[in-house]
Amino acid sequence: MRRRPAFAWAATRRLGRRPYSEDVLPAAERPDPGPLTWRTGSTIGPRPYGTAERPHPTLSFGGASEAAERVAAAEADVQLFWGEPQDGIAERIARLKELSEQAGRRHVPLEYGLRITTVVRDTTEEAWRAAEEKVAKMAADAGEIDTWTGNRRTAVGQRRLLDLTERGEVLDTCLYTAPGRFGGGGAATTWLVGSPDDVAAALNAYRALGITHFVLSDTPYKEETRRIGDQLLRRLREV
Repeated sequence: MRRRPAFAWAATRRLGRRPYSEDVLPAAERPDPGPLTWRTGSTIGPRPYGTAERPHPTLSFGGASEAAERVAAAEADVQLFWGEPQDGIAERIARLKELSEQAGRRHVPLEYGLRITTVVRDTTEEAWRAAEEKVAKMAADAGEIDTWTGNRRTAVGQRRLLDLTERGEVLDTCLYTAPGRFGGGGAATTWLVGSPDDVAAALNAYRALGITHFVLSDTPYKEETRRIGDQLLRRLREV
């Protein structure tokens, strides 16, 4: 896939807000098309409900490359991070705040979110046993299943996660890096593992850095969603 230049990312995000509030995108405001294909007279219908304060849905944005961070700083509502250690997240938030100032951001301040896998069990010991069993199965299945790897070798955010194994198998208090060695990718490259109190404490540490949006999951989805809802979210709401 041909890589989009930085101007194209910025143009895409600016136009991304417009169809929610305008009937037609005027062709005169399109940037130089360069390598991209642009459509005219486009909009979205039926249009989501909007107000003067919130004319379009929240625009969340990912990406850790220099170009992606510049776009997020200028145009996104929420920058989503994958499961990096707390020092890595703090570094990126500081950089994005600086980039927002440099870009002369026209919108409300950028917010930050964490998209990560959580392995939560009644006790710390049960959680780590479950996590290690999952990784052992991933290791046993390696080479026998067709795992999509996408752009794992080149995507900056993915490389940042895969490189964490060099720092250790467990970082901070309960950030497990081993899944990335055996096929885990994206938000499943690193996991927060522990009892509800362990994982809640880790998430609250991210919250203290400025994270206000959390996207948590594990598989099988139905069972783990119930566990997250019953055991974890209550503790997060207590803060």
